[in-house]
Amino acid sequence: MTDDDARGGVIICGIDGSSGARRALQEAIRAAARRGARVRAVAVYEPPEMWAAWGYGATSGVALPDPDALHGDELNAARAMVDEVRADMQDELTLPEIEVETRAGRPAEVLVELAGDADELVVGHRGRGAFGSVVLGSVGLGCVLHAACPVTVVPEPVAA
Repeated sequence: MTDDDARGGVIICGIDGSSGARRALQEAIRAAARRGARVRAVAVYEPPEMWAAWGYGATSGVALPDPDALHGDELNAARAMVDEVRADMQDELTLPEIEVETRAGRPAEVLVELAGDADELVVGHRGRGAFGSVVLGSVGLGCVLHAACPVTVVPEPVAA
């Protein structure tokens, strides 16, 4: 029996600061509370060395941010978002354990890898990406197609 089995399992939730990620985190917290599981909220960012490969023109004149500072900024932003959601939900239910972490890489690939032994992977319908898919965001689609565990894609609310 693994530590996760003893604690009721784990739900991985991809977060990026977007409103869709907030709703995904809320759903992950509710699911974890029902199951007696814990939540691993994971913010995945593309490291600076990936930016040059995606850029146009000469990139040697553009200073890349310090990787440690970028990681720290991403972690602080992720913790702030989780703290806000936790505060909003504290009267709704008994909150499960919520771990916050950041990882460098491509979001769908990292989340699928982390969810290999998870009970569930939860992501928002769309994140902060510059190009929005009409049907499903690229991270959500990548997770649905490749994750070994069940994936919940939390939709946008219906406009009234």
